[in-house]
Amino acid sequence: MRRNRDRWNHNIHYYDLVADAVPSSARTALDVGTGDGLLATRLARTVPEVTGIDSDAAVIERARRSAADALTTTGASAVSSGAVSWIVGDILTHDLPEAHYDAVVAVATVHHFPDLAVGLRRLAALTAPGGTLVLIGLARSSTLHDRVLDAAGVVEHQVYSRTRGFWQHSAPVQMSLPHTYTEVREIAAAELPGAQWRRLPLWRYALIWKRSRR
Repeated sequence: MRRNRDRWNHNIHYYDLVADAVPSSARTALDVGTGDGLLATRLARTVPEVTGIDSDAAVIERARRSAADALTTTGASAVSSGAVSWIVGDILTHDLPEAHYDAVVAVATVHHFPDLAVGLRRLAALTAPGGTLVLIGLARSSTLHDRVLDAAGVVEHQVYSRTRGFWQHSAPVQMSLPHTYTEVREIAAAELPGAQWRRLPLWRYALIWKRSRR
């Protein structure tokens, strides 16, 4: 079995970007749509209290096992036992403490929301004052710039797939993308004023928003 740090796919590719955006002072973090729990486990190396939430109970059970595997393969100093709390629940309705998490992260998750604007407001409400919301998302291409980056993504995918292999996660895949990149950017600008937006290769975008301390 591959160890967590050896796995590669389009989402794992951007975990460095997510981790770098998490404040170094963060004490609490929430991984939304945690899936197999690889990102939550990684964040637990530096953040004392990490919570991973997913609506799929079977996925959460696999995340627990994945975290245990990380303890075995990297040593207890890398991920403290009990550092990640796992929750089966819908992020939009589950009872979670608002304005609590120094970092709220979501990778390939928000396109599942029935209403993106409502979902972004919910994630912003969970973010603590001075905290950071980090999204890696998927959307549909609609501009020439999008298609140029799509082409670059094809090349990048081929290179990484041949050199590292492609690991398929166990979480259900939904490739129905309700918004274009342009639409997501416009909705985010309305709901998260001041958010930083970046279109990425490998059919992703990054959105980073810092909540005011006031």
